[in-house]
Amino acid sequence: MKIRPLHDRVIVKRLDEERTSPGGIVIPDTAAEKPVQGKILAVGKGKILEDGQVRPLDVKVGDRILFGKYTGTEVKLDGEELVVMREEDVMAIIEGK
Repeated sequence: MKIRPLHDRVIVKRLDEERTSPGGIVIPDTAAEKPVQGKILAVGKGKILEDGQVRPLDVKVGDRILFGKYTGTEVKLDGEELVVMREEDVMAIIEGK
């Protein structure tokens, strides 16, 4: 699959979270919340500033990120569920894993 987001948008694949609570209870899919971690699969060229210049994005392909539960637009491509969001919706980059 080839997909290229426009401007300051990124394509994110949600990462699965633990299905077991700290006490050892298995959480069923129906009770589990949407994951708020993801991996960036594609990034746009950058944000277009008011003066017409393009500011490159701070995130890059392969970064693990944190984002809000209801951030972005969910799309399904080639049977894979992805999220399209703006760079400003990314809260943090997870480093060291």
